[in-house]
Amino acid sequence: MFDDFFIRALFAGIGVAFVTGPLGCFVVWRRLSYFGDTLAHSALLGVTMAYSFEFNIAFSVFIISAVIALILIQLQKKTNLPGDALLGLLAHSSLAIGLVVIGFLSFIRFDIMGLLFGDILAVTVDDILIIWIGGAIILVVLKLIWKSLFASTVNYELAEAEGLNPDRAKAIFTILMAAVIAISIKMVGLLLITGMLIIPAAMARNISTSPQQMVFYSVIGGLLSVVLGLFASLEFNSSSGPSIIAAALFLFILSLLKIKQSTGLKN
Repeated sequence: MFDDFFIRALFAGIGVAFVTGPLGCFVVWRRLSYFGDTLAHSALLGVTMAYSFEFNIAFSVFIISAVIALILIQLQKKTNLPGDALLGLLAHSSLAIGLVVIGFLSFIRFDIMGLLFGDILAVTVDDILIIWIGGAIILVVLKLIWKSLFASTVNYELAEAEGLNPDRAKAIFTILMAAVIAISIKMVGLLLITGMLIIPAAMARNISTSPQQMVFYSVIGGLLSVVLGLFASLEFNSSSGPSIIAAALFLFILSLLKIKQSTGLKN
């Protein structure tokens, strides 16, 4: 049978897949992939703050990422800079500050590779609890704002006219993005978390005919990515985080074959 660390990794990965699936769909629909990268880069600063003040890493990453997200919202209102410029500014600034702080923490040993690419095989029971409890809260909040968030994704002005308060839904969604990065950072790391959000959702979009179907397939894609990636990591002794993302890419490529077949039938 499998070792305990592998079982824990499966439980952690499955928990993350259930959360990143629905959120990833909104990332694709609203074209927020660079926003996800910005929050992921800011997570390094959260990790350094956790080591500096002996906080829980997930809590510290959530706080820093949420602050960065709220700063972005305010900058969008107060400046005339385009969104991609603001995202680049915040992403690289927070990453640079995090690296500067790491330079001052010479008395602490950092697992840089673990931070960048994750180490799901090292998750503990406490990590699993954070992922599943935090993930459940994220999904409940997402369900509560689903109507207004989806309506504003389709047509912002119409959602505003119907009194759905799209600005509030957007602010809450940014906080949820910060939360999912916080609970996922140990699994796939800073550089790959956006891939876990985007690739299964992109795969699902290729084979879906409705938003609900896309969310369902995105979750299934995430689950399969975790399982295939972990077994590939075990079999080939490869890094677990990158193996999960590689598995997600494999599923995305398979979804392209379905598109090609559908096109051929129409012709």
